[in-house]
Amino acid sequence: MRTFIAIDLSSEIKNRLTAAVRALKPLAADIKWVAPENYHLTLKFIGEASEEQVEIIKDVLDEVVGKHCGFKLTARGTGSFPPGQSRMRVIWVGLEAGPELFSIQSDLEELLSRKGFEPEERSFSPHLTIGRVREPRKQERLKAELERLSRQEFGTMEVKEIELFQSILRPEGPEYKIISRHHLK
Repeated sequence: MRTFIAIDLSSEIKNRLTAAVRALKPLAADIKWVAPENYHLTLKFIGEASEEQVEIIKDVLDEVVGKHCGFKLTARGTGSFPPGQSRMRVIWVGLEAGPELFSIQSDLEELLSRKGFEPEERSFSPHLTIGRVREPRKQERLKAELERLSRQEFGTMEVKEIELFQSILRPEGPEYKIISRHHLK
């Protein structure tokens, strides 16, 4: 099964992001917007995992959450990859947290790597993908609105748990199911 480790976002943040996306849609062309129920912060994409590997991942998650306390996470600002260009590929919302988030992600990466899971080559950059451009083209109006929203706050939440998700790919878009929840101390 296709899996990833993530933090699910609060309904308050999801609702505010849904309103922002509703305002962005008329300014953009040829973008696949992420469904609001799928908004999350990915800590580690695993990919295909057997039932045995899923049990190993759960054990690693239990170990990591046992060492870390809950923390605040704020959704703030918008942008795109590649940055500053009107021919964007990904539209994102920034996610900010203290050192606890980076420590948790680093511990997950290290422990999973020791268990034989492929380490991530890119450095961790907390963000939430809200849209993917199907065909890159100049989108000046969208770029201007993203710049206007670059400091907009979409809410703060207390992170109390980390989830292991299954991703089921469907023609209408992915469906995410929670396999297990792991509570921070």
